[in-house]
Amino acid sequence: MEVLSIIIPVYNEARTVGAIIEAVLAVDLTPLGLDRQIVVVNDASTDDTLLSLRPFSENPQVTIISHETNQGKGAALHTGFAAARGSICIVQDADLECDPHEIPKVIAPIVDGRADVVFGSRFAGGPTHRVLNFWHSLGNKVLTLLSNMLSDLNLTDMNTCYKAIRTSVLVRIPLKERRFGFDPEVTAKLARLSRTERIRIYEVAISYTGRTQAEGKKIGWKDGLSSIRCILKYNLFPGMKPPTTAR
Repeated sequence: MEVLSIIIPVYNEARTVGAIIEAVLAVDLTPLGLDRQIVVVNDASTDDTLLSLRPFSENPQVTIISHETNQGKGAALHTGFAAARGSICIVQDADLECDPHEIPKVIAPIVDGRADVVFGSRFAGGPTHRVLNFWHSLGNKVLTLLSNMLSDLNLTDMNTCYKAIRTSVLVRIPLKERRFGFDPEVTAKLARLSRTERIRIYEVAISYTGRTQAEGKKIGWKDGLSSIRCILKYNLFPGMKPPTTAR
């Protein structure tokens, strides 16, 4: 049976990470003919995240990896991808913003042979959507628009958590960004592969229960500026040597 690797980067999510893992374990992948591998990467959390992960340490479907120093979400994903043994990888954030029960819907175009990459879009008319800050939503759409202009894709949500990628495609992408620059970097590099190797990129509408900064959301305006830098860099100057950054 083929395996789906679900990569969960975690930083200070003690309140939600246990519920997320339980929800991912409860997802029925049998109709898709898939087994699961959950790779949780604890990026040197300073709260009780490790304590929340302890009940899953003996579960054969769950692999827990811890960074000794905080390195950023992108670095946590690099570690998770390196440990993946599935034919498909999907990113699942450790908060409760995206519902793991929609994972089968996101990966279905890959499983049935139509796609090589699927973005789960929060802005493509999903079943439910929490009403939050206008400016944060606008910022996401502006970043997606800029990315589309330079990559020649027509995505509606470049920064989405849910990115499902065939592992055979993922291993051909040399990922560098160690923070939230992962999203524009991987999008630019997948766009390039779509032109040179004809990989197929799809989007699927997902529901979204967003958080505010007070509720633990970590992305701020500085990350928006970094995203602009990465969009320009990886679309216009793909050969540039990236700087090393830490969260």
